[in-house]
Amino acid sequence: MARQDTDDGVQLDLISAERMEGKTSMEKIRMILDSVHDGDIVVLEKGLTPDEESKLIEVTMTEINPDGFTGIEIESFPRSETQESGLLGRIMGKEEDPAKLTVIGPANQIQSLHKDETLISALLKRQ
Repeated sequence: MARQDTDDGVQLDLISAERMEGKTSMEKIRMILDSVHDGDIVVLEKGLTPDEESKLIEVTMTEINPDGFTGIEIESFPRSETQESGLLGRIMGKEEDPAKLTVIGPANQIQSLHKDETLISALLKRQ
């Protein structure tokens, strides 16, 4: 993603499902972390699988630096409650769909990240 100089604001990257399609899990994670390292807020249309989300957190932990990168804040809308999930869903061959929407941002810029059933709200710190 081309980064524009945003000294007086925050860049918000809205990433479509099509852009993420066909990428490996590590390519997705690297794209997300590169943006967040730059201070951007990333919004994924389709979200990540639970395994990808775990790997994102794992990779983030290895990159935390007290003098620089402080980590991420992440929040996702849950899967629909009407979908079959869990063991029965896996036995029946149903794939787990990733969350519908995921917001990821730098921990040092997000003052609070709140979600309910229909809204994710982020309060950003002023620089």
